[in-house]
Amino acid sequence: MKKTVLLSVLASSCLASSCLAFSTHVFSEQAPFAIAIHGGAGTIEKAKFTPEKEKAYRAKLAEAVEAGYSVLEKGGESLDAITTAIKVLEQSPYFNAGRGAVYTYDGSHELDASIMDGRNRQAGAVAGVKHIESPIQLARLVMDNSVHVMLSGQGAEEFAKEQGVALIENNIFDTKHRYEALLKAKQKLEKEKATSKNYQAAHKALPTNYKMGTVGAVALDKNGNLAAGTSTGGMTAKRFGRIGDAPVIGAGTFAENESCAVSATGHGEYFIRYSVASDICARVKYQNKTIEQAGDEVINHVLAPIGGTGGVIIVDAKGHISMPFNTSGMYRASKSNTQATFVGIFKEQ
Repeated sequence: MKKTVLLSVLASSCLASSCLAFSTHVFSEQAPFAIAIHGGAGTIEKAKFTPEKEKAYRAKLAEAVEAGYSVLEKGGESLDAITTAIKVLEQSPYFNAGRGAVYTYDGSHELDASIMDGRNRQAGAVAGVKHIESPIQLARLVMDNSVHVMLSGQGAEEFAKEQGVALIENNIFDTKHRYEALLKAKQKLEKEKATSKNYQAAHKALPTNYKMGTVGAVALDKNGNLAAGTSTGGMTAKRFGRIGDAPVIGAGTFAENESCAVSATGHGEYFIRYSVASDICARVKYQNKTIEQAGDEVINHVLAPIGGTGGVIIVDAKGHISMPFNTSGMYRASKSNTQATFVGIFKEQ
C-alpha cells in the first residue's frame, strides 16, 4: 500500500479530537513551502547602525518575506511569491535595486534583473534599463511573453512599452545617500588614477562595498515548484554599460526543481566567472550535497580564497533554506511552513 493511501486510511480512522493535528502534520510533510530573500551582502557592521536604522531595515526585510510567504500560503506559485517579495525591496531606498539603485559614473541609474522557473528552466532577464520602475516585473514579462531570455537597454524598454509597461524618468531613482557614495567613489578613482594611470587598477582599489548590492528571492510552492529572482542597480560608478551577475542566468540566478533555487549577491564579476548559482545547484544534483554543503563550498572555499565576496540564498525541493555569505553581513530573511520568520543582518545572527 502506498504511503499516501496508508496515511489517508489512518487519517480517516483518527479520533475527532486529534484529526486536525494529524491532518496538519500530514499536510506539512506532503507539501512543504518556503521563501528566502536577501537585500545585499557586504561590509555591514552593527556599530554603524543606530537602533532606529536597524529597526527600519529589519521591518522592510520582514515586510518583503511576509508578502512573498502570503502568496505561497494561499497556494500561489513560487514565481508570483518571489516577484511580490522583490517588488517590495525594489520600492525601498534601503537596497541597491529600483528606488535605491546606485549611480553610474555618469550620474544616472542602470538596472538589471532576472527570474527563472524551476519547472522547465524558462527564464527572463533585462540589463541596463533606465526607465523601468520594476525590473523584476519586466524580466518576468520577458520570460512569459517573448522568445528571448535577456533583453538590454533601449530594446528592453521598447519591449516594455509593447507590454503596456509605463516608462518613468530616470531621476525617480535618485537618493541622497547613493549620490554621496558616487562622489566618494569618484574621488577615490581619481586619486588612484593619478598614481597608476590605469582605470582597471583604480577600480580594483575601490572598497568592496562600492562593487556589490542586490536584492533577490527564492521560493518553493506547495506544488513543488522552485523559482529564483534577482534585481540590482549594479556597481557604484560603473562605466561602459557594465553588467554584473544579477541578470545572468547561472551566475546570479538559477532554479530547477531537481536541485534548488539560488539568488546571489556580491562582486558580480566573480559570480559570473565561477557560475555561482548554477554551480551550487549542480553540486546538489550531481554530488548529492545538501544545500548547506554546496553553498558553503562555493561561497567560502571557491570564492573567498580568490577574493570573491558576497553570499547567496538557497531553497531546495524539500523546503530547506540556507543563506551563506563570506562578508561581515547580509540583509536576509526567510520563512517556511515549518520555520518561523527569521530576519538577519549581521554575521553573528
